[in-house]
Amino acid sequence: MTETKHIGHKITALRQAHNLSAEQLAQRSHMSLDELTAIEAAENVPNLSPLIKITRALGMRLGTLLDDDNGMGPALTRGAEVASASTPAALETGTADAPLDFFSLAEGKVSRHMDPFIIAVAPNTPRELDTHEGEEFIYCMDGAIKIEYGKDTYLLGPGDSLYYDTVVPHQVRGAGDGVSRILAVVYTPV
Repeated sequence: MTETKHIGHKITALRQAHNLSAEQLAQRSHMSLDELTAIEAAENVPNLSPLIKITRALGMRLGTLLDDDNGMGPALTRGAEVASASTPAALETGTADAPLDFFSLAEGKVSRHMDPFIIAVAPNTPRELDTHEGEEFIYCMDGAIKIEYGKDTYLLGPGDSLYYDTVVPHQVRGAGDGVSRILAVVYTPV
């Protein structure tokens, strides 16, 4: 396994720890069995929506799935850690043509209610809109981001932000020619 967390293996281990079959977790997650098994086998690199469905079905936060450290104190992340991360510490998601690379800013903090990430967003083509319970805050750091939210579209440049409810269908994608970077804070109720 590489330095990056292998999300599929972790989901399998968590599912087994909860004494659930793949069929049971797929049903609880409102996903097809094929979709879940593809994620567990790392054949499908999921976006946040399926991961949130899985963590909710397991009764845990998204951050629990993404984090390895069980520290009880505050989480300190130095800017140099983010800047030097050639491959994000948390996960790679999106699609092969349109990856979203996540770097968790609260990896060492347990029992949190928000998940802050620095996300590198490659320029890409549109995907299906996602929905899940919770809220998201997006702050554009570099480049240009297009956020489709319901029937509206927002173009964000450096310094722009958008806060929205995630029960409304939405997607975040790069709007420029190069990789854009955003700060994203995701709140998902358990």
